[in-house]
Amino acid sequence: MTADVHGAEGSHADDAEGFPGGPRDPSVLTSFADHVAHAIWSGQERPELKLVSHGRKVTLIGRPVSEIEGLVGATRLSPLIGCSVVTGNPGLISAFVERWHSEINSFHLPVVELTITLDDVSPLLHLSISGAFYSFHALSVDEAIFLLTELLKVSVEEARAETARSRGAYVRLGWVRDIYEMRCEARWWIVAARAYLLHLVGCTFFANKSATYVHVVHLEAFRNLGQSGGYAWGVTALVHMYDQLDEASRTTTRQITGYLTLLQCVTDDAYQQTSPHAYR
Repeated sequence: MTADVHGAEGSHADDAEGFPGGPRDPSVLTSFADHVAHAIWSGQERPELKLVSHGRKVTLIGRPVSEIEGLVGATRLSPLIGCSVVTGNPGLISAFVERWHSEINSFHLPVVELTITLDDVSPLLHLSISGAFYSFHALSVDEAIFLLTELLKVSVEEARAETARSRGAYVRLGWVRDIYEMRCEARWWIVAARAYLLHLVGCTFFANKSATYVHVVHLEAFRNLGQSGGYAWGVTALVHMYDQLDEASRTTTRQITGYLTLLQCVTDDAYQQTSPHAYR
């Protein structure tokens, strides 16, 4: 393992002392050679991370119509509707990312080592941390088209055109909002609820750097809306946040996404005052 670290491109850990200003033993935190903290110590500058947040898009679709409120509530995802930071603090988040280590999933601060836990997720976001864990897997374009036609009741031609425009197994959030409105007009309430929920998770803890698209694979979680309420959504949110922190802590990364509300409320004491819903 030490040999691998010594041979890593850009690593200065070429002696027994390990990384200057970092781990002394190169066999611990072996990916530190690619960590932004190592680059900063070496004299490189990295600007503040760009925060890619979809919080504003939650307000575009609004609250669910009364006919599907019960269906949405049964999934236990309703707290996401009114719990989003629209504008985050890039300086604060960048500083915490520089102290995040993916191999141990924690922040290394001068005073203490800490991390985001399920005990943070539960009271702050009101998401369930117990239940089944839904495992997502990558979809091919054909599989995505089938899922869209089956669960959102769109034509094959429409689904194919949308995935072609999105260049993969993705759909635009704006397109999902249009489908939601059309299904409400047609009074297809279960289908409307699926579209609403896909948009909701695509704007919160499954937000990606495109700022436009949501992966179709998440629609599968809402095939059976009764079963969806049994998922440990809080665990899913935390795992996805860990993944985004891992990526953001790399030297070459310039953006961070995911459910930044979770990261913001854990790192900023003022969040309790500015967002009473999450505080409660």
